[in-house]
Amino acid sequence: MDTKTMAGSIDSILKSAVEEGKVPGVVAIVATSQEVVYEGAYGVRELGKTVPMTPDTVGYIASMTKPLTAAAAMHLVEQEKLRLDSPASEICPELSKTKVLVGFDATGMPVVRPPKRMVTLRHLLTHTSGFGYEIWDEDIKRYLRATGTASIFTSKNAALTIPLLCDPGERWIYGISIDWVGKMVEAASGQKLGEYMQTNLFSALGMKSTSFRLTQRQRERLGTMHTRAIDGSIAVDPFIFVQEPEFEQGGGGLYSTMQDYARFMQMLLRNGEYDGNQVLRSDTVRVMCQNQIGDIDVVGLKTAMPHLSNDVNFLPGMKQKWGFSFLINTIQSPQGRSAGSISWAGLCNCYFWVDQRKNISGAIMTQIFPFFDHHVIELYRSFEKSIYQSL
Repeated sequence: MDTKTMAGSIDSILKSAVEEGKVPGVVAIVATSQEVVYEGAYGVRELGKTVPMTPDTVGYIASMTKPLTAAAAMHLVEQEKLRLDSPASEICPELSKTKVLVGFDATGMPVVRPPKRMVTLRHLLTHTSGFGYEIWDEDIKRYLRATGTASIFTSKNAALTIPLLCDPGERWIYGISIDWVGKMVEAASGQKLGEYMQTNLFSALGMKSTSFRLTQRQRERLGTMHTRAIDGSIAVDPFIFVQEPEFEQGGGGLYSTMQDYARFMQMLLRNGEYDGNQVLRSDTVRVMCQNQIGDIDVVGLKTAMPHLSNDVNFLPGMKQKWGFSFLINTIQSPQGRSAGSISWAGLCNCYFWVDQRKNISGAIMTQIFPFFDHHVIELYRSFEKSIYQSL
């Protein structure tokens, strides 16, 4: 690997994105199983101010929380405290009440029916449970309005009571499944999700800046959220994720740094081991990174809330699969990512991938809404391509 050339190329890409006004600030990191080979940051933490982005800048990582929650759940599967294929309601009895949304009656109220089968941990980890998100589904938005049910963004327990959009095991639907996985972790361990993660993941990985609740030291390094308007302009957004939640959102509640997240990526590259700690068994990591949805395909996401997300398709033109809980590309990406690599992202335009075949991983973080921002996606793909060109 030509790390000097790679670093120069990445620096140029990040710097240009900031200078051209495409992003206020960005952090990027690249790691192999053995070392961090690049880390850099350009721009400012808040538009209009002078505090620079730095590699240790703290940001809201949103759905990049999901793989960490999945890892916590699989840690409990290793201990036989959770089972992949038993009814999840055995651990979380509330799930026994879950119904499937059929439609709406003449008065606008939802019509539901019992599911054909019970939701399992496997369904939840693979987003084949039938649970969706209001961001990408008009029927869920309509259900919330009709029933007065809380939005998932409130972090209230009532937000988890929405119905399924299909029977478990039938389709890949991106949604609140991993929030339920977090609930299962809590029920099986007797600990809060963040506490279990801290004890069994973060401490072993040296992830000292990752948590659901921001500490004062994290706030001192916090990147401010921004929103891009339809005309392309960017403005400061006062958004802070709920800091006193009714439940800690395993699907998207964490704050972290890219330095911390790189440690998690390295653990995956090292088949579960990090700094002498066997965080997960090697066979567990292998299973997490394999296609777990069979002939079902991951599909693109059509936005129902344009202020929070654009339409999403990470890998157009190829079949996409899902593990526990990662997107899997089935052929080599145009940027050079190996077939079978894992990846995912967060709502505020942070993204990562782990390529075990070529022993490389990378992540970038911005703090911008709406998701799948075209400027950030262009930046992410250029960043990735420059890495593979140096291998």
